[in-house]
Amino acid sequence: MPVPPPPQAAPERARSTWAPGTPLDDVLAAWSSGDEQREAVADTVGRLAAATARIAALVEVAPLRADELPEVAEEGNASGDAQKPLDVAAEQIVLESLEGSAVAAVASEESEQPVPMTPGGRLVVTTDPVDGSGNIDINAPIGSIFSVLPVDGFEDDPGRALLQTGRAQLAAGFTVFGASTVLVLTVGEGTDSYLLDRASGRYLLLKAGMEVPTEAREYAVNASNVRHWSPGIRSYINDMVSGATGPRAQDFNMRWLAALVAEAYRILLRGGIYLYPADARPGYESGRLRLVYEANPVAMVFEQAGGAATNGLTPILDMEPTGHHQRVPLVFGSTAKVERVRRYLSEVRPHETSPLFGSRGLFRD
Repeated sequence: MPVPPPPQAAPERARSTWAPGTPLDDVLAAWSSGDEQREAVADTVGRLAAATARIAALVEVAPLRADELPEVAEEGNASGDAQKPLDVAAEQIVLESLEGSAVAAVASEESEQPVPMTPGGRLVVTTDPVDGSGNIDINAPIGSIFSVLPVDGFEDDPGRALLQTGRAQLAAGFTVFGASTVLVLTVGEGTDSYLLDRASGRYLLLKAGMEVPTEAREYAVNASNVRHWSPGIRSYINDMVSGATGPRAQDFNMRWLAALVAEAYRILLRGGIYLYPADARPGYESGRLRLVYEANPVAMVFEQAGGAATNGLTPILDMEPTGHHQRVPLVFGSTAKVERVRRYLSEVRPHETSPLFGSRGLFRD
């Protein structure tokens, strides 16, 4: 079986000349001026940003307004995960924000089928309205994820436009609802972050041209699943757990926030790697995160920030979706770290976890 090629090199990233504090609306207006498709994308991104500002406000008071939030399905959402009232309320906010826009359809974690929007719209949107739902009740970080794709060639069936590869994305981003609300965005010309100014309700430029730090000794993984992982993933994590006395000859710290967007933002700022691999449990054989509205947007953000994102072997953005709720393993972070995982998965053999090979140095570089 041929070994897949390493992740593609990150594209050249444009250097922003915008000063911190510049409103997102101004950046989008200048970027899109005179180009019809860009203007449609800018309007859509602006509407999605406004939606996340509304969601952020709802998150703050949701515990006091539980009786005002929508009821949820006992069987969970469209992709089989437990659903919270805030999930449904957030989806409603996103859909309301896109009414009358250039968006023909929306693929959401909370809906079984794509939601039709504007007939003849030239764009489609994917979204996870609330990522990290398990953190809602304990006031831990949660967020929203989205991406924008063209309808070109799928005018008769916008739902199929949602199943293009991630390379077709025109814009992607996520919002983190934490001590402050931060929007991370790319329109294909680098990755920028914006801070929500609650007084004005506007997003203001926080950091332009974000780049994933190449050196960091942090990794994010749910280590409670170690017994279910493949030998390659176990070897990779075991070598970091071994620290300075192991083959990597340095100590590492593990982080796990149980919210994809929070992990992604931390890695953008501090470096490191995130792993949510496939494992042997029923329902996890193909990973757990969704390709269309979770992995693809995060992958675009990271490639535009000089990082990489794969399913362990193949770049996420090259994967052809087969369904709106398709699951995939996800590994993202600095390019060198993601490539190291690929080598462990494609080259390390199960017997190398035995004491006989306990001091191997195959992956020191």
